[in-house]
Amino acid sequence: MKKITIAIDGLSSCGKSTMAKDLAREIGYVYVDTGAMYRAVTLYALRNELFTDDGQVMLDALQERMDDICISFQFNPETSRPDTYLNGELVEKEIRGMEVSDRVSLVAAIPFVREAMVAQQQRMGDEKGIVMDGRDIGTTVFPDAELKIFVTASAEVRAERRYKELIGKGMEADYDEILRNVQERDYADSHREVSPLRKADDALELDNSNMTIPEQNAWVMEQYLRVVNEEN
Repeated sequence: MKKITIAIDGLSSCGKSTMAKDLAREIGYVYVDTGAMYRAVTLYALRNELFTDDGQVMLDALQERMDDICISFQFNPETSRPDTYLNGELVEKEIRGMEVSDRVSLVAAIPFVREAMVAQQQRMGDEKGIVMDGRDIGTTVFPDAELKIFVTASAEVRAERRYKELIGKGMEADYDEILRNVQERDYADSHREVSPLRKADDALELDNSNMTIPEQNAWVMEQYLRVVNEEN
């Protein structure tokens, strides 16, 4: 069966990564979490004190160090999903905390950061057979992807999901803080100058506010099968 490229974009904490991971595992494709890549860059900037006292990124200093940032993914047999590594260190838990969440949209909006990450992402998809999720996959990274999906959900639903995810991982969480973060990231992601979050003209839109994960997975599998049958 001919392999295709699957681009899944959407709002923060809307469940697109869960959808993408489950689909990739089911059909035997490579999964890439581009949001984790920007989170890893943000973690690197935090650890290396590349933020000013008022929360701005030290652009020149970060740009000088971009070649020192190596982001990779390794399959975790216990979770059956890939984990994120920053310069060889497992950082899957660290990049999901609120300190990173509060700053990742700022880092992701930096043109030289996006240029570096998009170049890596496009190289990953050279052979197709890939499921990639993020904010600009269907519009910038893979504009010719055979299947594009844009996922949405209400801010309140997304904040609740994020809250439960953090609590489930044993991390401290405050619902009101998370809701504020979700709303601020929606605005920042959709208003940045470089590759803003938007639905590609040929993307299928899915509002999963009232869907279970099995229902969501069944829907995306249906779309995948339809496209590959058309391609073959």
